[in-house]
Parts: sequence; C-alpha cells; structure tokens
Amino acid sequence: MTNRVSSALVLGGLTLALMSSASAFAQDAQPGGTLRVLGTAEVDRFDTVPPATADTGSFFRATTRQLISFAASNDPEEQIAPQADLAETVPVPTDDGKTYTFTLRDGATWDAPDGARQIVADDVERGFMRMCNPAIPAPAVSYFEDLVVGFADFCADFSEVEPTAEAMKAFIESADIEGIETPADDTVVFHLNYAANDFIYLVTLPVTTPAPVEVLDYLPDSPEYRDNFISNGPYTVESYVPDTSVTLVRNPSWNADSDPLRAAYVDQIDIIAGVQPDAAMQQLQSGDGDMLYDINVPPVTVQMLSMQGDDKISKLAEGASRMIWINTVSDNNDGALRDPLVRQALNYAVDKAAIVQQLGGPEFATPLNGIFPLGILGHHDFDPYPTPDSKGDPEKAKELLAAAGYPDGLSLKMPFRNAGNGAAEAQVLQASLEAAGFEIELVPTPASDFYPRLITNFENAQNGVWDLVPSGWSPDWPGGAARSIFQPQYTYDGENHGTFNFSDYNNPEANEIADEALATSDLTEAAKLWNEVDEVVMADPPTVPLISQTTVLYHGTAVENFLPYAAGGNGDWTNVWLSR
Repeated sequence: MTNRVSSALVLGGLTLALMSSASAFAQDAQPGGTLRVLGTAEVDRFDTVPPATADTGSFFRATTRQLISFAASNDPEEQIAPQADLAETVPVPTDDGKTYTFTLRDGATWDAPDGARQIVADDVERGFMRMCNPAIPAPAVSYFEDLVVGFADFCADFSEVEPTAEAMKAFIESADIEGIETPADDTVVFHLNYAANDFIYLVTLPVTTPAPVEVLDYLPDSPEYRDNFISNGPYTVESYVPDTSVTLVRNPSWNADSDPLRAAYVDQIDIIAGVQPDAAMQQLQSGDGDMLYDINVPPVTVQMLSMQGDDKISKLAEGASRMIWINTVSDNNDGALRDPLVRQALNYAVDKAAIVQQLGGPEFATPLNGIFPLGILGHHDFDPYPTPDSKGDPEKAKELLAAAGYPDGLSLKMPFRNAGNGAAEAQVLQASLEAAGFEIELVPTPASDFYPRLITNFENAQNGVWDLVPSGWSPDWPGGAARSIFQPQYTYDGENHGTFNFSDYNNPEANEIADEALATSDLTEAAKLWNEVDEVVMADPPTVPLISQTTVLYHGTAVENFLPYAAGGNGDWTNVWLSR
C-alpha cells in the first residue's frame, strides 16, 4: 500500500483512495445473472490494435487488461487517476523521467488454448510490436514512435514487410524494440527518448494490451482472430452474430485476486445491436434492458427523468469539446482572419449559452473558454473574452472589427456537418455571429464528406473553401491527455500539415511550455504549465472554444453499483451487479 500511495503523490500531488469504488460495496453484491446491453451498432472491433469507436472501450474493459488502467468511480478525480492493473504498482520513473520499470502481477493469465497461462514481459513487448503492423496499423502508434527508444526504426522496418500473417509473424519473432527490455518474465523496462509524464496514461490505452503468441497466426481483427479470441480480462467471447449480438461469458482463466479493478459480478454480458434509441430507453425503464452501448440519452428524456427525480441518471466528463476553427491560411477577405483582432472578435461574438441549450442544457454541456475541456489535466477556469452569462457580446465584437479595419463586418463561409445536431448548432452560431457584424454563409455538408474530404484536406483551407468550421474533439485517454489535444491540433512543424490542425497554427512559446509540461515528474506542476499553454494559445486564438461536452448515463432498474468508467465513456460492465 505504501508504494501505491507514493505513486499517487508523484502523479499529481493527490492522495487518492486506491481501492476501487466498486470494492466498497462488495459485501452487498449479488453475483450472477445476465447483463443486457443495448445498442444501435455492433461491437466494431475485438482486436485492440486497429482503430475502434470510443464505445468499444467497454468491450475492451471486460475482455482485456493493460499495465495501467482506471477505476470505475463516482469521484471525478479518481476516475482519471492512473491505477495499477497488470502491473503491481504505478511505477515512479527513473533516469530523469526517461525509464519506467513495470513488475507484472503474479496470477494474471491468458485464457490460452491449452489452459491458463501467466502473462509475461514478452507478451507486453509483442503487444507494442503489433501496433505498427503493415496490415492495419494503429493510429495511436504516433504517440510512441518518437517516444520509445528504437520504436520508430522498428516501425519503419515493419512497414516494408508483406502484410500477411506469416510474414508479420516471422518479422515480430525475429525483431526487437531497443527501448523495451524484458530482463525477467515479470519485468518490463521502457526507455524513452525524452521525459514524458503522460507515459503512464499512454499505457492505459487498449492498443498497449499485451499479446499472446497465438495471435501472430492471424491478421489483426480478422475472422480467424475473432474465432480464436484469447482474453486476459474477466470475460471472453462465447458467440458473435454479425450486426446482431455478442455474448460474453466468464473467462475461466481469470483470477480475481490478480485484478484490483474489475469485480466481475455478472455471469454473462449480452451486447445486442439494432436497437433504436427510443426502444432502448423503454426497455431500460421496463426492466427488459440494463445498460446502453452506443446510444446517447435524448435531452428530452433526461429533462423528464430529472423532473421525476430519477436517481438512475449520472454524468461523466470525458474531455470532449466543440469549437469553431478559424481559417488563417486563405486569402479570403484579403487574409482578414490572420488578424488577431478579428479572431478575438469572433470569440466575443459567439453565444455559448445558446449552444449549451441547443445540446440539451447544462446536463449535457458547459461553456468552454480554452482549449482544454472538463476532465482533462490542464483545464482551468479562465475567460479571456468574457461576455454576460456566456451569451456573447456583439458590441465588443463590432468594436474589435472596426479597430481591425472592418467597420462594415465580414462575409464568411461556414460549412457544417449535416447530421445530428449539426444544422441546429450552425444556425445558432450564425445568429450570434451575424448580430456581431459578420455575414455567415452556411454550407451543409454530408457527414461522410465533412471530416475526410473537407476539413482534413488542407488544400480546402488554402483555397478558401471555408472560413469557419464547427468541429469536435475527444482525447484518446482521460485525465492527463493534454498532449492528445494540443499536439494534433495546435502544433505545426513547418513542413507537414497536421491532419487535425486545420490552419497550420503554431506558437513557439506554447510549444516550449508544453515541452516543460510533459517533462516534469509532478503532474500538479504539469497542470499549471498546461494552464499557461492554454492562455498563450487563446491570446492569439486559432479557434473559438464553444463547450465542454458531458455524457449523460442511464441504466435499468435492476442494475446496482453503476459506476462511470471514464476510459469507456459508460458505466463499468465489470463492476455492476443485478438485483433481479
């Protein structure tokens, strides 16, 4: 226990309760039964390497384990505090923050074809090797390539390999990653090129899941992989009917004593696809369903349930946000959007309170004034462009436009994603911007084109296809994820246009502070430095932050011990029990 508390102190200066919140209710638990999870779509991935939707995090929680993970909890701080999973403790880095040594738990096993088999250090390295396979590489590999010593060279060599199971297996079995040492079966040592205090968060990602040797016989997430699925979590796949259902049952090789985060009370989990949102809510309220998979609770339903005092509603801040990107690279309006005064005017103009209401009210969103939303280390309360009740200040915006030389306003093109709330959000934005002197041309864009063909194609920005674009962003992990917001969106190396930095924004001062934030071993200090990054970026704003999104969770009448699991964006399947 002493080691765990000291690790918590290093990771942010906070002493947290290190026992899972679920464990506190263990004496009241009623093991057994089948948990019925309802969704519109099926589980999209069984393999942790290929890209998957965020909803799949709940499936991975039940069937996989990582070196470090998170507790299911109602405490927002505990939700994002790294906890030892396959590792015995959260390690304290050495070598000035560049070396991490993990000791694996005894009794953590694979459900291997020949029976339970201990998870060993080679399995951890094998999992990292699979990330950059040439068949379906993991997008998250970019976080590790320049960070882990020798990993970039390994991935470059792997990219030249024929993308067949046989060729990839031969390469992995003959290769090595210089910066990952396995001196003993229970010991893994990572050597980093530079200090990175979010490395502990990075190894919570499902993509870092260890890999048993058997998976090398199959292409990633292929039908053969799924037919021969090997679990190291409390549940494993019993059956799968495409587009219809997945049934999880207890993993006979799982050892409860080796798992401090998952109690695994229910015997079976049925994930049922093809259920429409209204029908799913009716089934939860009637007791015919227990939890939701990929379905958002409709705002009208939340308002009704709140008025009724329904205690089965809970909220989770996952770090998702919405903002307006400003195109500073086109020559539209003679490059007017390159003027900081114009971009500041945009920030004053927007009625964020109206966006909150349009999304369903404060249960679903809160106004955001910086680049780091709620639930992210680095979020803090500051307001560089304050307006009354976050409703916008059109007169202040007009004043800045006039000071910039545009007393008659500006005409701007704003495409929007024509799906879900996209049109309604665009109309709200148009109204507040036009009240401040901007003329906004709305351009409805099919959802299938919006991200892949419009805003991630940098030529469209250069050619002035758009001036403003409402967009959303979710970090790849909860808590210490400032890097996964700042680097992809707000940095530019001067040569390679970033996929999600839509206007080549780059601020050397912010970059320097961000490097300091990543290098410090004290996450409390890191949070202060990320606060500074936020303030520097917003002084010369490339975006208009709109809102922090909040996920509203709901569950059926029989579900007990429903605890939010931040990395899955849902209640934790592995810690609920059923009263029926």
